[in-house]
Amino acid sequence: MNIKNYVRLELQSKPENVSFARSCVGAFASQLDCTLEDIEEIKLVVSEAVSNAIIHGYGNDTQQKIEILVTITDHQTLEIIVKDYGKGIEDLQQALEPAYSSEPQRMGLGFTFMKSFMDEMDVSTRPGEGTSVRLKRSYISKNKQAFA
Repeated sequence: MNIKNYVRLELQSKPENVSFARSCVGAFASQLDCTLEDIEEIKLVVSEAVSNAIIHGYGNDTQQKIEILVTITDHQTLEIIVKDYGKGIEDLQQALEPAYSSEPQRMGLGFTFMKSFMDEMDVSTRPGEGTSVRLKRSYISKNKQAFA
């Protein structure tokens, strides 16, 4: 697969940048053959990934950076990578469990939402070095599938 288009964002780890990130990625993804519901799902997973980086990766330290890389391939596949350089995840298997959160007042459904709305989700993490979440989803139109 060849990259058809891409965008790279670097954001300061401030809560007010969550809505900016979700809007940017949603607008970029709108060039795909997808529905408004699909765009809302994309915006939701970006919100969850960026919020996780701010809250869990950096402990709400607003002076850090979050990188987002979004690519669209010539096969109508969207890939979103959200990366932080924070504390990383000590126990990834536990963090991926539905309703688990390192902060008791949180619902712990971020990874669950990301997994349910995307075709693929991969999480790479190293304690003390950060976390990278890769989300992938294909958007082949129903008309194109009928003729394939």
